[in-house]
Amino acid sequence: MNIPHRLLACALSLVGCISFPVLAQLSANPPIDSAPTAASAVSQPSSTAQQLYASAQQDLLQLRVLLKNGNSQSSVGSGFLIGTSNLVVTNFHVVSQIALEPDTYFGEYKDTQGKSGAIELLAVDVLHDLAIVRIARQGTGFFTVPHTLGDAQQPALESLSQGEKLYSLGNPLDLGFTISEGTYNGISARGFSDQLMFTGPVNPGMSGGPNVTADGQVAGVNVAHRRDGELVSFLVPAIYVQQLLARVSSDMTPPTDFKPIIGEQLLQHQAVMVDTLLDKPFSIKQLGPYAVPVRESDQVRCWGNSDSSSKKAYTVASINCSMEAAIFVSGDLQTGHVTMRHQYARNRKLNSLQFAQLTSKMFGSQVYSTAKSDTITPAACTESFVAHNAISLRALVCAEAYHKFKDLYDFTLITASTDDSQMSLQSMINIQGVSYANGTRLIEQFLQGIDRRTGQDKPAASNDGEAAQ
Repeated sequence: MNIPHRLLACALSLVGCISFPVLAQLSANPPIDSAPTAASAVSQPSSTAQQLYASAQQDLLQLRVLLKNGNSQSSVGSGFLIGTSNLVVTNFHVVSQIALEPDTYFGEYKDTQGKSGAIELLAVDVLHDLAIVRIARQGTGFFTVPHTLGDAQQPALESLSQGEKLYSLGNPLDLGFTISEGTYNGISARGFSDQLMFTGPVNPGMSGGPNVTADGQVAGVNVAHRRDGELVSFLVPAIYVQQLLARVSSDMTPPTDFKPIIGEQLLQHQAVMVDTLLDKPFSIKQLGPYAVPVRESDQVRCWGNSDSSSKKAYTVASINCSMEAAIFVSGDLQTGHVTMRHQYARNRKLNSLQFAQLTSKMFGSQVYSTAKSDTITPAACTESFVAHNAISLRALVCAEAYHKFKDLYDFTLITASTDDSQMSLQSMINIQGVSYANGTRLIEQFLQGIDRRTGQDKPAASNDGEAAQ
């Protein structure tokens, strides 16, 4: 069963990482060099941008991931040399294939003069989408992020002011190195780590490139943009670059296997994620006579919907809650994500058998096989009928283990009420990338919140399909 990836693809479709594979998803849009847009208008360089680019260009790189078999290109992003070292900062998602499949992929860089060479992956921070690679040349010292090696207290970084001009650099769409101008507009806390909001154009291929202030201080690293917005882009704050640089030296021996390191980082994240989600009881909303649990917070957003057309033989009202951020691990695996859904169906014109077939189909449509997945094992499921609170439920619980990361699982609970032949409540929670213990904790608390409220068994017709607060 794989509810996770189908739902996640939908949930995350609004936010796109900006390494070059994303271009395939954007190919239906007009080419950016032939269709004038607000983005292209804003990206006209100012004299400040011209001066910054002239000073920074020698330390600006394009990073490519290629297949060892055939030397063909698989992913393209950007990066930048730190100080006068041979260390290059980029996004993890730009070089994730090297971390996860080093026998299949290798990397190389190309600078603004067209010179190229090999890259060597030294460190990753999958939670903040950062990586450090080493190359065989030194930086000029333009891009600096003050840091101290080890666990010592790190130097303070320059603070930003809302509306301040910022400049992103990189190689968009493999068209050549560019600089784009925009403004800083605060911190987005929609995920479990902050990102800077940059109102300016950041396009596929610019992932991992630097974003700097007018005086050249590194503000952050290009990482993503909203597909449903205009010039709504995001940066990894420089403080996370500082923290990663504190763990890396120019002469260090790189890890032989990054998968245990990534797995440990994911385990740390899921502990924070679950503790945050469960730091207070679920909120309870009402669908018809049913009480349903939801979580609304900075990280989780909920939306309601209703289909109660008088022409339909039945009505459906739903509440969908989803985290807007997830952790990119690979092109096939995004994790650290939670989705909840409740659907309340009420019969109008069907006979009991027809309505039972309808609700059974609704339940079954949420289940499909993951037996051939390369990232997770086939689901291990348990189904039972339970009498719970004031409601009777059919409940299906499934768990799937990650192939490459020990002790990480996806969990899914699907329930359907069985206490009324004329109405049905169907609920689902999907949890990605958690320990077994935390997966069962979330499942149990979600299940406890599902109930039927006495005295409201016969909702007024005018309320059919309405989701009450």
